[in-house]
Amino acid sequence: MAKFLITAGVIILCVGLLMHFAPGLLKWFGHLPGDIRIENDNTRIYIPFTSMILVSLVLTIIANLWR
Repeated sequence: MAKFLITAGVIILCVGLLMHFAPGLLKWFGHLPGDIRIENDNTRIYIPFTSMILVSLVLTIIANLWR
Protein backbone atom coordinates (compact mmCIF):
# COMPACT_ATOMS: atom_id res chain seq x y z
CA MET A 1 0.00 0.00 0.00
CA ALA A 2 2.84 2.39 0.80
CA LYS A 3 4.40 1.79 -2.61
CA PHE A 4 1.10 2.69 -4.31
CA LEU A 5 0.66 5.88 -2.26
CA ILE A 6 4.22 7.02 -2.99
CA THR A 7 3.75 6.37 -6.72
CA ALA A 8 0.40 8.18 -6.76
CA GLY A 9 1.98 11.14 -4.95
CA VAL A 10 4.85 11.33 -7.43
CA ILE A 11 2.41 11.23 -10.36
CA ILE A 12 0.26 13.98 -8.82
CA LEU A 13 3.39 16.06 -8.17
CA CYS A 14 4.55 15.65 -11.79
CA VAL A 15 1.14 16.64 -13.17
CA GLY A 16 1.07 19.65 -10.83
CA LEU A 17 4.51 20.79 -11.94
CA LEU A 18 3.54 20.28 -15.57
CA MET A 19 0.41 22.39 -15.12
CA HIS A 20 2.39 25.11 -13.32
CA PHE A 21 5.33 25.44 -15.72
CA ALA A 22 3.57 24.56 -19.00
CA PRO A 23 -0.12 25.48 -18.62
CA GLY A 24 -0.82 25.38 -22.35
CA LEU A 25 0.36 21.81 -22.69
CA LEU A 26 -2.81 20.31 -21.21
CA LYS A 27 -5.16 22.93 -22.61
CA TRP A 28 -6.85 20.34 -24.84
CA PHE A 29 -7.91 18.29 -21.81
CA GLY A 30 -11.54 19.02 -20.99
CA HIS A 31 -12.31 20.33 -24.47
CA LEU A 32 -12.57 16.99 -26.27
CA PRO A 33 -15.54 16.04 -28.44
CA GLY A 34 -18.07 14.44 -26.11
CA ASP A 35 -17.39 16.75 -23.16
CA ILE A 36 -20.64 18.55 -22.40
CA ARG A 37 -20.63 22.26 -21.59
CA ILE A 38 -23.82 24.18 -20.88
CA GLU A 39 -23.42 27.85 -20.06
CA ASN A 40 -26.26 30.25 -19.33
CA ASP A 41 -26.25 33.68 -17.71
CA ASN A 42 -26.14 32.36 -14.14
CA THR A 43 -25.32 28.68 -14.57
CA ARG A 44 -22.38 26.66 -15.84
CA ILE A 45 -22.61 22.90 -16.18
CA TYR A 46 -19.61 20.89 -17.28
CA ILE A 47 -19.68 17.10 -17.74
CA PRO A 48 -16.33 15.75 -19.04
CA PHE A 49 -17.40 12.34 -20.42
CA THR A 50 -14.68 11.86 -23.01
CA SER A 51 -11.91 13.26 -20.82
CA MET A 52 -12.79 10.89 -17.96
CA ILE A 53 -12.93 7.90 -20.33
CA LEU A 54 -9.44 8.84 -21.51
CA VAL A 55 -8.20 9.11 -17.90
CA SER A 56 -9.79 5.75 -17.09
CA LEU A 57 -8.09 4.07 -20.04
CA VAL A 58 -4.68 5.49 -19.16
CA LEU A 59 -5.02 4.48 -15.51
CA THR A 60 -6.17 0.97 -16.51
CA ILE A 61 -3.15 0.55 -18.77
CA ILE A 62 -0.81 1.77 -16.03
CA ALA A 63 -2.42 -0.54 -13.46
CA ASN A 64 -2.11 -3.56 -15.79
CA LEU A 65 1.53 -2.77 -16.53
CA TRP A 66 2.18 -2.35 -12.81
CA ARG A 67 1.00 -5.89 -12.09
